[in-house]
Amino acid sequence: MAYNVDVSMIKINKNYYFEYKGKIVNKIVYKGRTYFDKYERINEPLTFRVMNEHIEGKKIIAFDLINKNTVENIVFDYNGRDPEKFWNRASLILRQEGFLNFTAYNSKTPGHLHLYVHKGHTTLNEGIQLAKKLSLKLSSKLPKQWRMFPTGELPREFNILNLPYELYKKERGASWSQHM
Repeated sequence: MAYNVDVSMIKINKNYYFEYKGKIVNKIVYKGRTYFDKYERINEPLTFRVMNEHIEGKKIIAFDLINKNTVENIVFDYNGRDPEKFWNRASLILRQEGFLNFTAYNSKTPGHLHLYVHKGHTTLNEGIQLAKKLSLKLSSKLPKQWRMFPTGELPREFNILNLPYELYKKERGASWSQHM
């Protein structure tokens, strides 16, 4: 089985990846709090074989959202109960803010989504500020049932996301703009 989830809009650094171990592999103290990391960084290329093991449920694989203090995507990690309502409100706000390229993927938990806003090459600090701004705008329309990435509230090692399982919805503008 080939990894057939369209992640072409997500720029993934495939030089390394993170694998969920189900046990604490690292203890991190950050901003006076202690975090327990259950993902191990694997310093090997993220191959289609590894991606397929993720899709088949043999492993849980994540990738780094931050590449040398830059980000390509701002991500809403939606964990609420009404993904359709979230998608409709978020896509409206994103279009109002001038973002036409965004894609939502289902996560492992039914009804939970990762909504990627394809921003392009952005400094980490600018990405964090933009994530806060978009979250604030959306929270004026919906109860806050999401986390934003990248974030400075969590250690660098926690600014990772699991690989998508399947496409939820792709904004039309994204596919059209790729062909222009």
